[in-house]
Amino acid sequence: MTEHQQNGPQAGRLYGVGLGPGDPSLVTVRAAELIGKADVVAYHSARHGRSIARSIAERYLTGDQIEEPLVYPVTVETTDHPGGYRGALDDFYEEAAARLAAHLDAGRDVVVLAEGDPFFYGSYQHMHKRLAHRYPTEVVPGVTSVSAAAARLGQPLTEAEETLTVIPGTLPEEELTARLAAADSAVVMKLGRTFPTVRRALERAGRLADAQYVERAFMAGERTAPLASVDPEGVPYFSVAVLPSKVAPLEPPAPDLGGPGSVTVVGTGPAGPLWLTPEARGALAAATDLVGYTTYLDRVPVRPGQARHGSDNKVESERAEFALDLARRGHRVVVVSSGDPGVFAMATAVLEVACEEEYREVPVRIVPGMTAAHAAASRAGAPLGHDYAVVSLSDRLKPWEVVAARLRAAAGADLVLALYNPGSKSRTTQVGRARDLLLEYRAPGTPVVMARDVGGPTERVRTVRLADLDPAEVDMRTILLVGSSQTQHVSRAPHPDVTWTPRRYPEA
Repeated sequence: MTEHQQNGPQAGRLYGVGLGPGDPSLVTVRAAELIGKADVVAYHSARHGRSIARSIAERYLTGDQIEEPLVYPVTVETTDHPGGYRGALDDFYEEAAARLAAHLDAGRDVVVLAEGDPFFYGSYQHMHKRLAHRYPTEVVPGVTSVSAAAARLGQPLTEAEETLTVIPGTLPEEELTARLAAADSAVVMKLGRTFPTVRRALERAGRLADAQYVERAFMAGERTAPLASVDPEGVPYFSVAVLPSKVAPLEPPAPDLGGPGSVTVVGTGPAGPLWLTPEARGALAAATDLVGYTTYLDRVPVRPGQARHGSDNKVESERAEFALDLARRGHRVVVVSSGDPGVFAMATAVLEVACEEEYREVPVRIVPGMTAAHAAASRAGAPLGHDYAVVSLSDRLKPWEVVAARLRAAAGADLVLALYNPGSKSRTTQVGRARDLLLEYRAPGTPVVMARDVGGPTERVRTVRLADLDPAEVDMRTILLVGSSQTQHVSRAPHPDVTWTPRRYPEA
């Protein structure tokens, strides 16, 4: 309960009272007490005058209270109001708040009824924003439609470390798809006319088979069904789509029948979950098996019932073959890769094996991720703002002579260079040799961004002169961005320095 400055010594109290999902027996004791004692009971309704909120609370009304129906001027987004749909509603809320304020100023206590919970997509909140700072106010929570839907389905919404995402079905389809793909569990509100869009989004996100439909939970006409089986015609506003908990049930899993499996190669970005795309999150959540270098697997949250197969970083072909074999036996396999899987990473290794005759029937999909070069560039400013080349300094899979030739070609073309895999415990000479080669083409003061563990707990990003690049300060977790002749390093004190490459190149 929050006390606010009263508008006059005898001002009444404002109550926002949650009624729960529809069954009057689910109204809380506190809500029932306040409804019975109120001087004024207000409730929203459509133009036809019937109010679901009033019908839920009817048994608690005394019959001698003042009733204030707050009748919406519009219920669909078509109106001749000069401010459009939003303008019409804003005017309505101002007028309704003024009516309630008159009662409060006269010393009457006002209860505003709200289906579900007043602060969960509830109409009451529009009164609260306009009145709570002027009058003493109490909000009484109610059982939400989300909890009611889960109860009617008899399925948990979340368990262990799962998160619940609540989404209005009025979002654009692309946004719905992204959020559903990334969610552990989810509830989509406000179906009605949005149902076809929500269904398409669930299908595009690969979640339609898991989706459940709940209509009018704890109300007359209640219905539950697999969402894929629901006819879009006649879906009411008071319905929700539910993606329940993905934690495995207690009964033993069905045996592996060798059905169609798949391999998805997912880029997790340079570090932790902040760099994951919604598509990548969705693919990781939907997998039966995760395969990858152990260090990268450790970045992915553990999910009950999901098998994890870690291995050393030097067995890429074997890892790819193992993943494809699992997929042939009906598993949904995600091969975890850092950064973007197509940039010096696992996508090529998987596709090489997948193109062999015995694996050609296995579907393979590549999900992109934030590259190390782009992540490092964002921390430094915009060093990749013009044409650039990406070169791996590792000579484990190609001769150094090839590396050197490519460095010379890129340097001769005055390209910014993103240098991957610059050094390791067993490769200690490449950085020095690359620096000396580039100094044949670039000025000693050319900016070089040294970015280590970008996005990680030991992140360090700084810019040095090319001539001052020290190989001893570079390891496998470092990426180097070597500027062109046009790249600038500018002090912006008191803000951090920035390194950037102009988009316009000078005329010859």
